[in-house]
Amino acid sequence: MAEIDFSSRVGVWWTSDRWPINDVISRAREIERLGYASLFYGEAGGKEAFTQAAALLGGTERLVVGTGIANIHARSSPAAEAGARTLGALHPGRFVLGLGVSHAPLVEFSYAGSYSKPLSTMREYLQTMDAVRPEVEPGGRRPARLLAALGPKMIELSATAAEGAHPYLVTPRHTAGARELLGPDKWLVSEQAVALTTDRQTGLERAHQHLRVYSQLPNYRNSWLRQGFAESDLVVGGSDTLAEGMVAMGGTEAVAAHVTRHLDAGADHVLVQVLGDDPSADPLPALRELAPALGLG
Repeated sequence: MAEIDFSSRVGVWWTSDRWPINDVISRAREIERLGYASLFYGEAGGKEAFTQAAALLGGTERLVVGTGIANIHARSSPAAEAGARTLGALHPGRFVLGLGVSHAPLVEFSYAGSYSKPLSTMREYLQTMDAVRPEVEPGGRRPARLLAALGPKMIELSATAAEGAHPYLVTPRHTAGARELLGPDKWLVSEQAVALTTDRQTGLERAHQHLRVYSQLPNYRNSWLRQGFAESDLVVGGSDTLAEGMVAMGGTEAVAAHVTRHLDAGADHVLVQVLGDDPSADPLPALRELAPALGLG
């Protein structure tokens, strides 16, 4: 597998778009001190993914930084490849380029693009990246590419045209199926949302808030149906059944046990996404509590 220098098997996924970048860097340093091996983040109209990666890599010492995902409609494939190679040369083994096709409403509204044939679009994007000349970053090794893969065809493409997959909003059962499709020699980095609370109602409220947007996007709705949920679970914000299936709720030991189920199912690395009372809540209090239960520190 392409080199990724994870210092542990657990990292963090954090939507930090509403935070000033210097505050994000400060929290990234504490995330590193707590023993989490990585920090991944999305790209959906907020901070630009490569600029944020450069800031986080430069502001930490060993933390792996990953785009989860960089939207392929936000930049040309040669620009993505050139940027990734430079970040990889500056910080060997510490930058992961997660790529995704995003969603039709975002692509058509925010990027004025056309969303069709996502699988072939991704395949062609990767082929064009591969064709970029090595002189762009002489002597630099290309960092690992992971694809935002939910369905079997995109997971298979992750195995043949990338270094692995980064599934989001999936169960440990999905992780097991993804590992089978990827084979043993590709990276599988799964995201897991968590609500660190022993009050079930509070946990459900956080989960429903988190799922509100995703439950209206066809890619996730289709993924959940493939994972065994019913059409009746796909109400706006998700049913309680979907909420409890997608979000690990409870005390530190219960949440850690759910993360371990992904690892046991074949994930190489699991990204913990802390859900608070609002989307911009500081994740650090919960991450501090979770770290000992996850064997970090």
